[in-house]
Amino acid sequence: MKKCFSCGEKIEEEKTIHEHCLKKLFGIEYLPAVNLSLSEVTIKAQEAAGKLSISGVQPKLSMRLNLEKKELESVGQGGEYILKPQGATFPDIPQNENTCMIIASKVGILTPPHTLIRLKDDTLAYIVKRFDRKNGERIHQEDFLQILDKEDRYDGSFEQIGRRVKELSEVPGLDVQYFYTRVLFFFLIGNGDAHLKNFSVLYDNDGNARLSPVYDIVSSKLVIPNEDDTALALNGKKNDINARDFHSLMNYLQIKDKRINKELLEKIDTIKDTVKNSIMEDSRRNNLLEIIEKRYNRVRDLLS
Repeated sequence: MKKCFSCGEKIEEEKTIHEHCLKKLFGIEYLPAVNLSLSEVTIKAQEAAGKLSISGVQPKLSMRLNLEKKELESVGQGGEYILKPQGATFPDIPQNENTCMIIASKVGILTPPHTLIRLKDDTLAYIVKRFDRKNGERIHQEDFLQILDKEDRYDGSFEQIGRRVKELSEVPGLDVQYFYTRVLFFFLIGNGDAHLKNFSVLYDNDGNARLSPVYDIVSSKLVIPNEDDTALALNGKKNDINARDFHSLMNYLQIKDKRINKELLEKIDTIKDTVKNSIMEDSRRNNLLEIIEKRYNRVRDLLS
């Protein structure tokens, strides 16, 4: 059964993305072209970064929709989308990220519109709409590397972020629960690279702050099997994470309602089905399912 590249739901065989998903992402009901190959995207991304290299860091390209040409074009400024092609070091990261974002959306986590898209050489790339832009205008955003005044994105803890979410948010009780759910979700899917820059807040024109949608979600354990459980400390550690550590985080953040754990963990079948129906290769689907099953077993006591 063929699935939509954007939402993961069933789609007609001759299509890759639903019209309503295209409308949500691009504001149009047709798929714009990307007239760049993988090598051209990679070179443009390196040029934009100011240094041409052959490092394994995943390249990114700022894109804008050109309605006259019906295509997405690379821009230095004013981009409304971020395009991530296949990388040299880690295989199939676009499929990995897109799958994780679809899962996040299905379990109720706020995600920006996104999809897989084919480049002109038929390779797959991941594209996501920027949530810090609206009608061409920049929305003030701060990540927690800035907020916590740190220099190292891996120097910190989930407790530190959660405390500042409570202090900054216009709706602290709600946003701290959203934050906690994300930490649990990231652990569940094996996202061991969720560092300080992967959490942020958005400010409205009156200076009110809210936790931003999720971004840069990948199952890093799928490509780095020996990595730590978490990029940031949880209950004073980064490995051997279990249900007790999440209970500790709940207590620290003063989250009283234990249903928050059930709301995510009881969707385990939905999570697994989404992986099974993803566009990832069979071996990676199976490996991700194994990661999720093992992580679920480590925190299933949160259901009681």
